[in-house]
Formats: sequence, C-alpha cells, structure tokens
Amino acid sequence: MKVFGVDIGGSGIKGAPVDLERGDLADERYKVLTPRPATPDAVADCVQQVVDHFGWTGPVGATFPGVVTDGVTRTAANVDKGWIDRNAAALLAGRLGGETDGCPVTVLNDADAAGLAEMHFGAGKGRGGTVIVLTFGTGIGSAVFTDGKLVPNTELGHLELHGHDAEKRASTKVKDDEDLSWEQWAHRVRKYLAHVEMLFSPRLFVIGGGVSRKAAKFLPLIEGIRAEIVPAQLQNNAGIVGAAMAARAAGQEGTAAPAGAGASAGPLSTATPGASPSPSSATSQVGWPADP
Repeated sequence: MKVFGVDIGGSGIKGAPVDLERGDLADERYKVLTPRPATPDAVADCVQQVVDHFGWTGPVGATFPGVVTDGVTRTAANVDKGWIDRNAAALLAGRLGGETDGCPVTVLNDADAAGLAEMHFGAGKGRGGTVIVLTFGTGIGSAVFTDGKLVPNTELGHLELHGHDAEKRASTKVKDDEDLSWEQWAHRVRKYLAHVEMLFSPRLFVIGGGVSRKAAKFLPLIEGIRAEIVPAQLQNNAGIVGAAMAARAAGQEGTAAPAGAGASAGPLSTATPGASPSPSSATSQVGWPADP
C-alpha cells in the first residue's frame, strides 16, 4: 500500500509516495526549499507543489518542526510564529483540495514521525525499554519510546543546559554556521547526550537527520555515554515514511486529524489521546558556556 508523506523542515520540504509494506520511498523524493519567512500560507504552497509534482490524490501525512496536538501546531521554534495555534491539518487539507474531494491530511511532530519509522522499520526495530530517536538538522528533534510506545511532542532539543537552549549549541546548523570540526561538534553532542541520558536513562540513542549519513565521522568520537548509540537506518527519509505511517493509521481510525498523544511503534496504530503538549519552545539565543 502506498501513502504520501511530506517532511516539513527548517531548511527544506520534501515528500514522496511511501511503500508501507517495505518502509521505503516508492519514488524518488521531491524537495523544495523552505520559504523565508516560513509562514503557514507560504509553506502550504510548497507542500502543494511537492504533492502536485506526483499528481497525488489521496491521504497525506505531513510532519511539522514543533509541537502538534490534534492537527494544531502549538510551537514554532524554527518557522514563522504564525504557525502557533494554527490548525495545520485543516490548512493543508484545504490547500490540497479539501477533505472530501482532495487529500485528507494528518500532521504530527517531525521527530515523532522519524521515530515511528525507525522503531518499525529501522534501527529501533524490536528494541524494548526506553529508546530515544534524535534528529539533528536546523534544530534537534526528539522521539521518546517506552517499550515501543511513543511519548509525543517531547521536544528535547529545547532542554536547557547551563541555562541555555541545547539546539542552539549542538544542531547540525550550528556546526555549519560556526564551521565546527567533527571533533568540536561531537564534543557538544556528547554533552547534550549525557544530559538527556541523566534524565531518561535510555537503552538506545538513534541519531537521525541528514547528518546520520556521515555517522562514521562523529559517532566514534562520542565517549562516556552508557546507552548504545547507533545511526538511523532510514536516515533523512525517516520523516517522510513516518508521516505516511501516521496518515494510514488516521485513515483506519476514520479521521484525517492525528491523535494528540502517543502512537505505537507499530505501523498502523495510534494510542488514546491524553498527553499534555510541551511547554513553549521560546529559547535563549545565547550559546552554552565556552567548551573547555
């Protein structure tokens, strides 16, 4: 079965039909740059462009880089603030032709989508206990699983460490912006992982995002973490696959809007709503104290 997935990121918006039997893209993905500013209408135009590229008519899953509850986007750390409290599912469905005659749309947090894909098809498959999937890109996204069940909207990239926002020091964007070496960046990532490990004691960290393609350059440099650390197997396609999984699950439940709370790492099921949204992701622009 094929379902369309779109991954809305801080730098790019990409999508493709997904073969949910294999957990892989059914066609080569199509990508456009995220508009500046990334307002709801401008992003919706880009999503429409991606979907129209394939002539797709049917359910669509879409990720969003922030907290999402019942299709409503609650935070907007790396996109325009106009997304806050916007019904993104309704906006995108309307842009794609409407719920009845067009493409019903399911929206969920981007890292949650990537995590669902990795837990069912990738590096987290069959793993119990606490597993944390972290996506490094424009920011740092997170998906936390306990015995395969998702705790949604954790947004651990916005944890404060020494009084400052983690993703402002350890995201891939920061590495590029500050022209950090792999050793320098790995040192910052290690500090971040140590803090997350102290809070959650996971058995496994799965490192995703585009940088996962270059895992050999930095993962061996990260020492002193008790949890196993592995690169994401679906790499930067995980969000697209997870979005399609969520759209199929929502269709089976008879609604185009996603549940606000935890989803199983299984391919098609979502759990009963009830989790509270994360706090506002407004963060300091100041980096961590200087590294030793």
